[in-house]
Amino acid sequence: MAAPDFWNDQERAEELVGELKKINNSIKPLKELVTAMGDIEVLIEFAEEDESSENELTQTLDRLDNQIEAVELQAMMSSPEDSCNAYVAVQAGEGGTDSSDWAEMLLRMFIRWAEIRGYDVELLERSDAEEAGIRNATILIKGDNAYGYLRGETGNHRLIRISPFDSAGRRHTSFAAVDITPEVGDNIDIEINWDQDVREDTYRASGAGGQHVNKTDSAIRLTHLPTNVVVQCQSERSQHKNRASARKMLQAKLYQIEQEKRDAELAARRGQKSKIGFGGETIRNYVLHPDQYVKDARTGFKVGNPQTVLDGGLDPFLEAFLKWQMAQ
Repeated sequence: MAAPDFWNDQERAEELVGELKKINNSIKPLKELVTAMGDIEVLIEFAEEDESSENELTQTLDRLDNQIEAVELQAMMSSPEDSCNAYVAVQAGEGGTDSSDWAEMLLRMFIRWAEIRGYDVELLERSDAEEAGIRNATILIKGDNAYGYLRGETGNHRLIRISPFDSAGRRHTSFAAVDITPEVGDNIDIEINWDQDVREDTYRASGAGGQHVNKTDSAIRLTHLPTNVVVQCQSERSQHKNRASARKMLQAKLYQIEQEKRDAELAARRGQKSKIGFGGETIRNYVLHPDQYVKDARTGFKVGNPQTVLDGGLDPFLEAFLKWQMAQ
């Protein structure tokens, strides 16, 4: 980075700066633990000579315990793609308007989680439902280990509540599917025959009416014919930029499929092909009536305040999944 021509290639320079940041984020906690070990040895000596030092020793040990947990959590995200940004796709399932509303609630939950952590969020594609909520949407969450934290969120999410769309005030069950994909960049070994294997469709992006309506077919939908994987992007007014983003998304999804072929167990856990509704595999239940709780079907982790989770308080569930997966 000290080389005089370092910033001549700005894109490459930014990649290296990001790489340095990731390395420092790994090394810094370890250095702090080594320093803390020396401090504890000194405090033990003081405590042996003076009992009044025991309180300070106890506080230091408690702080060190939290630091060790943070380092262990980081060590659980050891796969190369764990450090990547994350594509988050949400799709409404069975349940009519309630499921469309539930899909939008999930989308908001992930956006709030990212904002709390200081991550950047980019809306790539959104398709609104007829009455309320969304049919589907895709966002890109940019931040250190975004995919590593979120990879366990892939699967069906179920909501049980009194429906605000039912005039009789009955309880409804809604489903929405979440798919998490790493943004692996251009340095991946995925061969795509863009001319023969990929069909490109253009369409007019949806959005606000009036002067904000998009009058050109700038939105892009790509279909990989051999796998039937479909991605779409409409976040930019430029068709060229949307095409570039869609291609990156397609590369990321195909990369993930290849990874899952090498790990059949992980592919089964993802449940990407399962039904989004009754009979499909649900990874988490959000219950708002009659009881109030959120419970993960895989780890058994449960909290009694659903609103905190829906407002972005996902970290306890993400950490519980990583620990559970390490134990499998």
